[in-house]
Amino acid sequence: MQLKWTDVQDIAIELAERKAGVDPRYVNFVDLHRWVLELPDFADEPGRGGEKVLEAIQAAWIEEAE
Repeated sequence: MQLKWTDVQDIAIELAERKAGVDPRYVNFVDLHRWVLELPDFADEPGRGGEKVLEAIQAAWIEEAE
């Protein structure tokens, strides 16, 4: 399955699994953007990952981590 920026919950789950030792509350958007792009199943335009999308991913990741 290819991930797109709109797959916020799926991206958050992938990040929670791959970055298990990371507290998502303290991740900056530059790192978050890069980590999403590095996901093996991610296939979308890098420029579409704006601040609102990154905020949504971070919030979902925080929820996933709790």
